[in-house]
Amino acid sequence: METIFTAIIIVGGVAAISGLAIGIISRAFAVKENPLKAAIEECLPGANCGGCGYPGCAGYAQALADGKTTDTAACSPGGNATLKRIAELLGTDAVEKECEVARLACYGTNDHCGTRYKYDGIKTCAAANLLNGGPKSCPFGCIGFGDCTPVCKFDAIAMDSDGLPHVNEEKCTGCGKCVTACPKKILSLQKISRKVFLRCTSTDTGKEVREYCTVGCIGCGICAKKCPEGALTMKDNIPVWDWSKCTSCGICAEVCPRKIIFYQGKPGKEKNA
Repeated sequence: METIFTAIIIVGGVAAISGLAIGIISRAFAVKENPLKAAIEECLPGANCGGCGYPGCAGYAQALADGKTTDTAACSPGGNATLKRIAELLGTDAVEKECEVARLACYGTNDHCGTRYKYDGIKTCAAANLLNGGPKSCPFGCIGFGDCTPVCKFDAIAMDSDGLPHVNEEKCTGCGKCVTACPKKILSLQKISRKVFLRCTSTDTGKEVREYCTVGCIGCGICAKKCPEGALTMKDNIPVWDWSKCTSCGICAEVCPRKIIFYQGKPGKEKNA
């Protein structure tokens, strides 16, 4: 019995000494957090979406506080109010950033665009894209397995029964995570003030496009010819906008014979003009 008590005392003593030693070491080598980092992090939305390029809001706040970055406008979800508060903390000029939203440059739904082959592989766009660009008939079109949806921290993009992802622009913060996830690079961030946008990226000839998609851009150039401001030019069989000239009149969308130029009538509700 005496041996047991002795063992308990010894073990307890060792534990107490170890705890004391750990406490002393932790105090001696403790890294004091930069108070500026805490103040910046308090301004951030806490979404931890990674759209700023850092591992969460804490990582971005740390980089700003340590001077590793001077980009005070990297947080899209926070909006201009957040950017202003961060600039005030850092003693720099506030940067105004126009709201951006993710838009899909493809209208090749299941009804509009078929498949070239039966795909039985891993159901991700990234995996399917490795097999000759995926099963979609259009080599430029959305594969439709939704890699863009799970990366969105704001529930702003979802797959629909038509085989395409749909963006709710009222929820989209422009973080760009879906853009990064798309192997076809047909999701892009666009300024919400730009009311018209092309839902196609095919640079094939009109004859080729007609063979695989019933709505794809055929490069007819009618939109460019009818634009009253001369804001459109044709390049590689698709129209390209000069946004310094575009007035968002919507005429290009009205005259497009394929109805592939969309006009953004209301935030979050796109209409085919």
